[in-house]
Amino acid sequence: MPVTARLSRKFYETFGDQIANGLVEWFNAVDLTYRSDLRDLNEANFARFDAKLEQRVAELDAKTERRLTELEAKMERRLTELNAKMDAGFARTDAKLEQRLAELRADLVKWMFLFWAGTALTVVGLLKF
Repeated sequence: MPVTARLSRKFYETFGDQIANGLVEWFNAVDLTYRSDLRDLNEANFARFDAKLEQRVAELDAKTERRLTELEAKMERRLTELNAKMDAGFARTDAKLEQRLAELRADLVKWMFLFWAGTALTVVGLLKF
C-alpha cells in the first residue's frame, strides 16, 4: 500500500509549490524504489528458502525410504525365522502324534488279541460241554 508523502502548508509557503512538489515526488520515487528493492529481496529470500525446503524434504524422503527398506528387510528376516521355528514345532508335534498313534494301535491290537483269545477259549470250552 503506497504512502504518498505530504509536506505541511508552511513548507509550501516557505519554499514554494515547485520545490515542495519536487521534494514530495522525490520522496515517493525513493519509497517506490525501496519497495521494489524490498520486494525483490523478499522474492530472492523466499526462493532460497523454497530451495532449501525442497532439499530437506528430498533428504527426509530418502531417509524415510532407507528406513522403510531396512524395516522391511528386518521384518522379512524375522518372519523367515518365525516360519522356520513354526515348521520345526509342527514337525515335532507331527512326530509325537505319529508315535502316540503307533502306541495306540499297538495297544489296540494287544487288547483285540486278548479279547479274541478269550472269546475263542470260551467258545471252545462251551463246545466241549
